[in-house]
Amino acid sequence: MESGSAISKLFSFLGDVRQEANKVSWPSRKEVVVTTVIVFVLAIVFAIFFNVVDVIVYKLIHFVIGR
Repeated sequence: MESGSAISKLFSFLGDVRQEANKVSWPSRKEVVVTTVIVFVLAIVFAIFFNVVDVIVYKLIHFVIGR
């Protein structure tokens, strides 16, 4: 009897999950594409920025040390 109770609880839980998923306000395809593009562009911009800062600090340290 224990396994039947566990299976019914599992199906009840999955039904609850489905009900909650239906309440979610999902973004449109356009919103997903736009935010994805923004994330990639910002990642590239920050990568370039940190690379430039790294090169400047590297050259400054080597200038101060004299190597």
